[in-house]
Amino acid sequence: MEKLFLPTDTIVAVATAPGRGGVGVVRISGEAAQRIAETICARVPAPRVATLAQFRDAAGEVIDEGLVLWFPGPHSYTGEDVLELQGHGGPVVLEALVTRAVELGARRANPGEFTLRAFLNEKLDLVQAEAIADLIDAGSLAAARAAVRSLQGEFSAQVHGLTEALIEIRTWIEAAIDFPEEEIDFLADQASASRLTALRQRFASVLRSAEQGRVLRDGMTVVIAGRPNAGKSSLLNALAGHDAAIVTPLAGTTRDVLRERIAVDGMPLHVIDTAGLRSAEDIAEDIVEAEGIRRARAEMARADRILFVIDTSTDPELLAWEEERANLPTDVAATLLLNKIDAVALGQVVQSMALAKVMIRTDDAVLAISARTGVGMEAVYSHLKSCVGYETAGVGTISARARHLDALRRAETHTEEAVRQLVTARAGELVAEELHRAQQALNEIIGEFHADDLLGRIFGSFCIGK
Repeated sequence: MEKLFLPTDTIVAVATAPGRGGVGVVRISGEAAQRIAETICARVPAPRVATLAQFRDAAGEVIDEGLVLWFPGPHSYTGEDVLELQGHGGPVVLEALVTRAVELGARRANPGEFTLRAFLNEKLDLVQAEAIADLIDAGSLAAARAAVRSLQGEFSAQVHGLTEALIEIRTWIEAAIDFPEEEIDFLADQASASRLTALRQRFASVLRSAEQGRVLRDGMTVVIAGRPNAGKSSLLNALAGHDAAIVTPLAGTTRDVLRERIAVDGMPLHVIDTAGLRSAEDIAEDIVEAEGIRRARAEMARADRILFVIDTSTDPELLAWEEERANLPTDVAATLLLNKIDAVALGQVVQSMALAKVMIRTDDAVLAISARTGVGMEAVYSHLKSCVGYETAGVGTISARARHLDALRRAETHTEEAVRQLVTARAGELVAEELHRAQQALNEIIGEFHADDLLGRIFGSFCIGK
């Protein structure tokens, strides 16, 4: 791993959530931790043994009484000497303990600085560090379990496996470059091509797992759009499982953007309900509705997918879709939902479905539902999961981020180029260079090759005290 400057100062922060609680923890890490323990607690307790102590200020007055834990480095979370003061969880008490530690030579920690020091001291790699933040922010039990798997090193092991395979093939290829006089032509040997083919298959497997993890972590954003009174708010309520939006027979009930976060088989789903879409002429006198429609179009441009709702009972020929589809973002796919099928004859539903399949764009889809009765909603859930390639989270799902996917795809691309150079040109130097670049991309994931500004962005998103 590239060695960075290791800080020698001592940091302190409250490690529990802001506000009042039964217990609050102040964490101290660094060279001065032992001296701070001796001063505040009058002694350094036995390592890793919870010990009752009084915490005193500069005048010797008791600030609080609680448990003190001592973790001498390198056998600690950060790899440094770590002191934890576990007292009562009042903000005033915790701030007094932090202030006392600062008086004794510590400084207030930056967001994520404890975990950054754990990374710099090689207590964990970058994927494991990010998994800690993902575990804290998990929005579902499935996401939490995936983050734990990454924290325990499952994702790192997969990346290390790819890296080792790359190194092995590079060694094989570079032998052909360094020893061209050998009787065996390594570049012509079928084993080289076979190893690269097997490596590409491994990339595909890890990418599928990482893509699942990314969706599990970040979720999918869908925007509900359509004409007024098409049943958009009823669809939001059906997806959310409760009355998240007001539903009335009056058109234009929803004037602003409504947001709900739900989980579908562990997949986070960010659902946004919007104002009904109408032409500029129809809303010329209503500036509130005009602003609602402007916001609706802005949300559609940022969505992963648009759920365009049609009232099949009043618009069986799908005129609303025909009029609006040209105004929809070209780079965001839409699912046309033929709603209120409980209010029309089956034959009409079949005709509208057939018409919709002719009218939709290449990446669009069409489903028939009744948001009021729930008919067709299971198909909507399955459809949304398939749109992002999500399978029900289970054993082996790991937590992954967009940057991990980017690095994996770059590594895969370099590997594919290495195969092309080997097969078409037998250019050993170019094959070796592409494999080297693939290895660098993989090293970015676990932190063995990185830029300092990347570390700043990653750890800057952590909570203070972690």
